Amino acid sequence: MVEARNVVLVHGGFVDGSGWRGVYDLLRGEGYAVTVVQNPTLSLEGDVAATRRALDAQDGPSVLVGHSYGGAVISEAGNHPNVSALVYVAAFAPDKGESVSTLISDPPPGAPVPPIVSSPDGFLFLDHAKFAAAFAADLPADEARFLADSQVPWGPDALSGAISEPAWRSKPSFYLVAADDHMIPPPAQRTMAERAGATVIETAASHAVYVSKPAEVAALIKNAATASPS
Repeated sequence: MVEARNVVLVHGGFVDGSGWRGVYDLLRGEGYAVTVVQNPTLSLEGDVAATRRALDAQDGPSVLVGHSYGGAVISEAGNHPNVSALVYVAAFAPDKGESVSTLISDPPPGAPVPPIVSSPDGFLFLDHAKFAAAFAADLPADEARFLADSQVPWGPDALSGAISEPAWRSKPSFYLVAADDHMIPPPAQRTMAERAGATVIETAASHAVYVSKPAEVAALIKNAATASPS
């Protein structure tokens, strides 16, 4: 078995790749080559293409990591031959024919409703005043405010893009459940992780777990780096 020494990180909706800095620093410090994909989140097709370009540049087995909507991206892009394992961080893990839109269409009873607002031209944001509580409740106030103030428009074509062949059906998968998530309900995370046959860990964290608990995220990625292809 060859341990993967490359890691490719894919961010989700409303944010850019800068939130991965803590995870990036930890993995780089242990000798991994780390690439952060700046996927534009305008369409699933475009984000998959951006991720595949990053995977094309890797020189061997690579762990592909996605947060939130990034989980949909890696489910499609993860069929790339350089991908040895998938890591979902409080992320969507759609099956064939599913999209983020279909996965959020029937939330569990009593689940928090993300404070999503739409611009006149149809792009999605989180209500600035409610961003911290919904997305980043375990971050310091100034960090949560920065994320709210630097939001990236989320395109409707990203939400509606459907998966053609989920990579988790053929690649080892790992899932970090954020137990205090107010964006993707933890029960939904557990259900998707179980369906994908993923190795699961769970931690008390908000949706921004990749920012608030980088050591736990990095540890799961390192575990995935030693996974044998199925």
